[in-house]
Amino acid sequence: MENILNGATLDIILSLFVALVLGMIIGTERVWAHKTAGMRTYALVSMGSALFVVISNEMVNYYSGFAGMNPLMIVSQIVVGIGFLGAGIIFNKDSKLVGLTTATGLWVAAGIGMACGLGLFNIAIVATILTLFIFIVLWFIEKRIKKSKYYKEDQIEDLG
Repeated sequence: MENILNGATLDIILSLFVALVLGMIIGTERVWAHKTAGMRTYALVSMGSALFVVISNEMVNYYSGFAGMNPLMIVSQIVVGIGFLGAGIIFNKDSKLVGLTTATGLWVAAGIGMACGLGLFNIAIVATILTLFIFIVLWFIEKRIKKSKYYKEDQIEDLG
């Protein structure tokens, strides 16, 4: 029986763990912003995406000789699946669209997880930092703009 904690397995564990932590970091900001999707949701989306990428990579190793086998299709379907998840989050409330930022945040969390699954940790960390910048810094900028006398209320708002 081969050792289950070999180098390849440790790489997979690292990929899943980094994806989980980065998703959790983004989710923490969402909890502070009183949004429905929080630490668990973002951590699961990010880690789940990493898991699917890891599975795709493993399929390449095991099934590369089979004609018609394209493990990269799994990776492309992550984007589709997250699209459906995001579509379920966006809805109308009092003639306003809500949930847009949460839906796109989950989409980015999936991308971060995919980067972790491929071992692209530098890209995943930078994307996490940029996402936090968007959620935190741009929120303050938007808040100031909305308080400006030149701002006119629109029909699009993000409550989720």
